[in-house]
Amino acid sequence: MNLLLKKYASLGILSPILAVIMGCSPSSGPDSAQPLADLIFVGENIITMEGDEVEAVAVIGDRISAVGDPEDILKMRGDSTRLVELEDSALLPGFIDAHGHFGAVATYSALLDISSPPVGEMESIDDIIEAIRDWILANDIPEGSLVYAVGYDDSLLLEKRHPNKDDLDRASTTHQVVIRHVSGHLSAANSLALEISEIDANTANPPGGVIRRRPQTDEPDGVMEETAMSLLPGRESLIEKGMGWDLRRKAVEIYASFGITTIQESNVSASYVEELKQQALQEPFAADIVTYLMGNPLSETELSLVRVDSEYFGGVRNGGVKFILDGSPQGRTAWMSQPYNEGPPGSGSNYAGYPSYLPDYYRKNAASMLARGIPILVHANGDAAIELMIDGIDEAFDGREVPDHRSVIIHAQLIREDQLDRVKELGILPSYYAAHPYFWGDWHRLSFGDSRASFISPLKATIDRDIPYTVHNDSPIVPPDIMRLVSISVNRLTRSGYVLGPEQRASVKEALYAVTKGAAYQYFEEDEKGSIAVGKRADFVVLEKNPLKVDPLSLADLAVVETFSRGRSIYKK
Repeated sequence: MNLLLKKYASLGILSPILAVIMGCSPSSGPDSAQPLADLIFVGENIITMEGDEVEAVAVIGDRISAVGDPEDILKMRGDSTRLVELEDSALLPGFIDAHGHFGAVATYSALLDISSPPVGEMESIDDIIEAIRDWILANDIPEGSLVYAVGYDDSLLLEKRHPNKDDLDRASTTHQVVIRHVSGHLSAANSLALEISEIDANTANPPGGVIRRRPQTDEPDGVMEETAMSLLPGRESLIEKGMGWDLRRKAVEIYASFGITTIQESNVSASYVEELKQQALQEPFAADIVTYLMGNPLSETELSLVRVDSEYFGGVRNGGVKFILDGSPQGRTAWMSQPYNEGPPGSGSNYAGYPSYLPDYYRKNAASMLARGIPILVHANGDAAIELMIDGIDEAFDGREVPDHRSVIIHAQLIREDQLDRVKELGILPSYYAAHPYFWGDWHRLSFGDSRASFISPLKATIDRDIPYTVHNDSPIVPPDIMRLVSISVNRLTRSGYVLGPEQRASVKEALYAVTKGAAYQYFEEDEKGSIAVGKRADFVVLEKNPLKVDPLSLADLAVVETFSRGRSIYKK
């Protein structure tokens, strides 16, 4: 008998509750009119995110049917009811992925990972070269074929630079070698990959991208920024359709192991969404997946055909459109209003990044989406890109009363105080890439100086203005580890142990809001998800301890014990 049950016994509430718990029938028997629960949780560490204190939750089917005292809830237990006695563990609403790339998480799991610690093991360019050589041998990759690796991080390598074509030629001169930066906004290629892709000194930079060159020449050095990456072969050619389908199932398991029950899939095509739905209709996904079409390359005619799903199809629905305005601060391609303190190699003192796509394209098409009630996500990292995002929303409403549009600034890393005021006024939601202070905080201090770096992901300034907000991992850029994300939001420790902007730290409850109730609001699903309340979806995560009661520095270490989606267990440690 756990402590909570002993408490009820001591209060004389032993029958019929204890009899039910011990598998015996109470003398009076249960009320035959009362529906029986499929699942009951009992414990003193239930965090509803509604501000109330409860010690029991009942589930019937895929819905929460009751919350309250064990005395009442346990009357709903039948022979087939699963009883979960939480003891020291904590029950929370299922975590919601506010931004990420589900398909990339799926494909990345089949590719060579060249991440640096704590995600991977690469500490130098030599480590990467050796890993590529070993991968070629282990997989018996034919000469001429593509070798694709993901996750390198120049900021964490011993050399503090990107591997170039000379480095990658050491891995192989008879295979095409392409490696993708951890940010997803840069890639590097060896000589053969450049040659087959017909990238040479005469190749012009594409709009919104840069082909990096050797000093004082036009010869490509192998590193490609932003839209220039599309000139290289992509990882998609390595993933067969049947393999892709299997990898997506595996990816759901990865997310579930971190307590995530709603997943985002952004930057995708309409045909991909239909393929995902077909897979879901054959066998529903265990967790929900919300897709967002990649808006930038689409024509006005194609955008006019976009539709938002009001319900899930086997666990999949389209939630809107995403536009990209700039690059990444860790890749030093974010578009800033003021120059970087330290920019990419060869950049001048006035370097401030650049837009990824034509600003007028965004303004026009964002307005058309909002006029049709299509939710939009807008990738904007630098404050110049954020200004454009806000201006586009402002112009779309043109002084009219602002509707409940919930447009989202994705990442919003270098947002300014004055921009937060406009965000509040216009009903925009910032979704902060709040993993940055740990993963790249030390790097950002070099790139932007302490003042700008300290205001990255300014959660407290956002909370003080009563602006709805979310946080995200942008997986697969970093793993979809929600408790590490919560920990970084609360502690803001960099890799070196420096507290980056201590005044912007969130409380544990505020950080949990961002991945539960706040994220549900972002998706227009606050009536369905995000908290433990009667009538809502039975999506839960069980943590080994109560995050509100542990040392904040230990939050990242809290293990997920079990994850439930739609009332069914989809992961158990």
